[in-house]
Amino acid sequence: MRIWLDGALRDADSAQVSVFDHGLTVGDGVFETLKAQRGEAFALTRHLERLTRSARGLGLPDPDLDEVRRACAAVLEADPVPLGRLRVTYTGGRSPLGSERGDGRPTLIAAVAESARRPDTTAVVTVDWVRNERSAVAGLKTTSYAENVVALAAAHRAGASEALFANTVGRLCEGTGSNVFVVIDGELHTPPVASGCLAGITRALVVDWSGAKETDLPFEALDEAQEVFLTSSLRDVQAVLRIDGRELGASPGPVTTEAMRTFAARAAADLDP
Repeated sequence: MRIWLDGALRDADSAQVSVFDHGLTVGDGVFETLKAQRGEAFALTRHLERLTRSARGLGLPDPDLDEVRRACAAVLEADPVPLGRLRVTYTGGRSPLGSERGDGRPTLIAAVAESARRPDTTAVVTVDWVRNERSAVAGLKTTSYAENVVALAAAHRAGASEALFANTVGRLCEGTGSNVFVVIDGELHTPPVASGCLAGITRALVVDWSGAKETDLPFEALDEAQEVFLTSSLRDVQAVLRIDGRELGASPGPVTTEAMRTFAARAAADLDP
């Protein structure tokens, strides 16, 4: 594996960051995960725009997007996997051992790893932990993922691939690394960004391409939904067949099936929509 680190392509063993990097010590960093197919990144422009928004939200300098593009191209050329997870990480760089940021340059890392195609269906669980829609980092894709690690481990112990959160006022929010869509009375809905969920790239495309409504929903909407599906860069559109102990019947259902078909067709026709 070859990794881009601070302006150069390096072997994995020599790609090292300081133990004082703020991304390591306090999680002061942002990142993007992109789907890579045969050496090409999907929706790169949208991901770079969100990387910049997240960096600004943390108060980091804007990333040099030309360098980020060079970094992505370099690691994809070095490892042109059939299907891969392309990760771009941008941190506060070397800093003091505390929350105060140093005055050094940020750290930029890009790496790609081979990935397997996700199953068309999956199981999810709900968790009692909540997303804070009023947090200083709500809606930012930061490297502070410990909350997600804990919730995802709970999902795996329950035989599921994802955990779904409500927010602090009991509204449906998101998964640990996915957005959620529900079908109620034949209509497709997804929580608004104001719920505290991440403005997912795949989420935005599904909203545009499938006509989903952004709707403030109670967490209990999961109990009445006829269909549920998840979206993310590596899942694309993935049907949910079980929530906690409730089976959703034949899955994927008709609305989910059409969303899957539409996304696959539109994504294949345009790699940078």
